Amino acid sequence: MAEEAARAKSVPGYLPGTDMPRFIRDMMEFVGMSEADVAAIRRSAPNVLAHERELTTALYDHFIKFPRSAQFFLKPDGEVDQARLERRKHSLGRWLRETAEAAITQEFSYYLLSAALAHGHRPTAPGAIPQHLMVGAMSLTQSALAGIFAQELGADEAAAASIAWNKLLLVQLSVFMLAYVPPRAVL
Repeated sequence: MAEEAARAKSVPGYLPGTDMPRFIRDMMEFVGMSEADVAAIRRSAPNVLAHERELTTALYDHFIKFPRSAQFFLKPDGEVDQARLERRKHSLGRWLRETAEAAITQEFSYYLLSAALAHGHRPTAPGAIPQHLMVGAMSLTQSALAGIFAQELGADEAAAASIAWNKLLLVQLSVFMLAYVPPRAVL
């Protein structure tokens, strides 16, 4: 254990935003994401994508129920901005489709970072989406996916898909959290 700690101290740190593919690879390793997990995500992707509209609608309907999250989707008169909501559903659908490919490319890693910054650094009122709502949104997504897998896949495949998607979504959540903390080097 002391040898591993000494090795870790000798590894130079880096700013995640300067090498997102490395950061994502490091996080995938940290959460134990394997090739078998990637395969489970890709096998279950058709099940997820068949419910894309249902998932995105359910998530945004949930946001609208709570004043602390609804405020991000309201017009100045307090009414729900349906056009904005539809744009957000479209963006969430794109994220879901990209995520279902489980292809962690340089382009996708910086797409995630730009999405994180868009949520964590909104210059217009009401401002940044609070990080606890981002964590909650990821939890809602994980639960919804687990429900789909339980209904449509055998028990073993549903468990494998749920575990794999949970790992990938937590890796993505770690990218989103970068938008909420001052930049600092990581090992």
